[in-house]
Parts: sequence; C-alpha cells; structure tokens
Amino acid sequence: MIEVENLTRIFRTYRKQPGFWGGVKGLFSRTYDETAAARDVTFSIKAGEFVGFLGPNGAGKTTTLKMLSGLIFPTSGRARVAGFDPTKRENAYRRIFALVLGQKNQLWWDLPAIESFTLLKAIYGLEAEGYRRTLDELVAMLGVSDKLNVMVRELSLGERMKMELIAALLHRPQVLFLDEPTIGLDVVSQRAVRLFLRDFNRRHGVTILLTSHYMADIKELCERVIVIDKGRKIYDGALARLESGSGSRKRIVRFVPKDGGAFAEGWRSKYGETSRGADGIFTLRVSSDDVVSVAQEVLAAGSVADITIEDVPLEDVIAELFKAGR
Repeated sequence: MIEVENLTRIFRTYRKQPGFWGGVKGLFSRTYDETAAARDVTFSIKAGEFVGFLGPNGAGKTTTLKMLSGLIFPTSGRARVAGFDPTKRENAYRRIFALVLGQKNQLWWDLPAIESFTLLKAIYGLEAEGYRRTLDELVAMLGVSDKLNVMVRELSLGERMKMELIAALLHRPQVLFLDEPTIGLDVVSQRAVRLFLRDFNRRHGVTILLTSHYMADIKELCERVIVIDKGRKIYDGALARLESGSGSRKRIVRFVPKDGGAFAEGWRSKYGETSRGADGIFTLRVSSDDVVSVAQEVLAAGSVADITIEDVPLEDVIAELFKAGR
C-alpha cells in the first residue's frame, strides 16, 4: 500500500549575519544552512497494517507524512501510496487518504462540527445515504452524538480530536496518516481514541501510519514500528523484537525492611546495576537471563517486604536505540 524508496528532504535556511550591515550584506551574498529532515528513508507497508513511526522531535516524522500526503515535495527519492505518486496531487489520490495532525485543526472553529462534516460531504461528492451511514457509525463508535451541534471552540480537547477523526474518515480513506493524535489529551481521552483506532483498523482494514510520543499508543496499537533519528531510519521491524532485543534487561524493584537488615546503604547485587532511592527502594537493572538468580540473591540476603519484576519501559528502549544510532 505504501512504498518509500530513498526519500530525502533537504531544507535550506538563510543564516543572517548580525546587525544592520549583516542585513545589507545579505542582499548581495547569502549563506545557507542545509538540514536533512529525511535522508534516504526506505520502507514499505502492506494494506491493513497499523505501523508506528517513532523518533525524537525533529527526527523527520511529520516531514515524511507531509511528503506522503503531497503537502511538500521530496528533494530526491520516490514514494507510492496505493499506486499513486503523492507529488502529482491527483484528485483521485486525495480521495483515498487522510491526514490528521494533532496540533492542527481542519474543522471550522466557530461552527458546529456537523457543519464542517456537511461541507466535507460536498467537497468529496459523497452520496447522502453513504455519508449518513458512515457518519452514524463513526459518531456511535466515538460516543459524540450529543456534541455534533456544539461549536468546535466550545468542545474539550478530547472531543475536538474525536471530531477531527470523524472528519478525516468520512470519505472512507484506504490510508490514514496520524501525527500525534493523542497529544495533550487526558488519559481517558487517549484511551478512547486508541480503542477507536484499533477497532476501526480491524473493521475496515485501513492502512495506518501513526506517529506518537506516547508509548502507550504504540504498544496498544502497533505490532511493527519504524524508528528514525536525524532523518535516517535506524530500525524497522516488530515491536516485540525491539523490546526483547534492545531492551533485554529487566528492572527489579524491592522494598527494604524498616530496620534495613542486611541491606545496608552500599549493598550491591553481583549481577547488575544497583541503586537505592531516598525512599529505601532498591532498583536493579540486570540481564533477563539473571532474573531468577537475582531474585534468589535478594531473598537470601535479608527480609524483603515486596519484590516485583517488570520489563524495561519502552521509552528507555527507544532512548537507547537513539543513542546507538548516533
């Protein structure tokens, strides 16, 4: 459904010299800085896949989505989405994809959302019966039937994002590009949006490319992730493999008894990194192969109020991957 080959986008920015005379000199001779927002990015996505697109701020995620949407042109490389070349901006292509930007609005701020939906119906030339059926389905799935006639500016952030998703999906796109759709939402709204996206993807087989800084979004929705840093792809594969491969360490947290016992201030495990917080909790980061041995070591060392074993957070795994890529 999506094929990207050596996609590159270079931005040139004018570097002005300081002061008045620096501005005058710039009229005759200019110096430019070049920044590669995306450099030789290559990947392919099958129809119906739900893929996470990860990277730190400025890595090139949004730039890539905009190139796939035809909003900006690549400096070099090529992309095909459902057989279309996004750079041609054909109307037929615009009918089969949708782009949702978490920090941008497509709904009219001073009108009820239903008015914007009616406008989109006319823009896409949707038949009345199909439009009503799709709208009813989306409204029911997102639970916003009582908000359709409320001014968009009076909706909460979570309600506005739900309306944005409805607007993006009214024309039944085959491909959906999502750029941080849960940014700024509270945990309840985030969960509602995640449940909707997962359900909609399974029902209709829409191909979705999702960027997000909330790892909960990625873990709940995506089995595959693409990671880029400084414009370059540094990982493309299963999320489970990323977690088990790069994050092959576990975190052991145990509560120290009040009397301290054998766990003095400088107690250290022989299997891995050991630290003790101000609250008296010891934290050990060790190889997954040593988890059983570490648990036995801790229990043999003294009285323990509680012991837990958990995976290294995905955020830490991604951060380590960025460091390795640099």
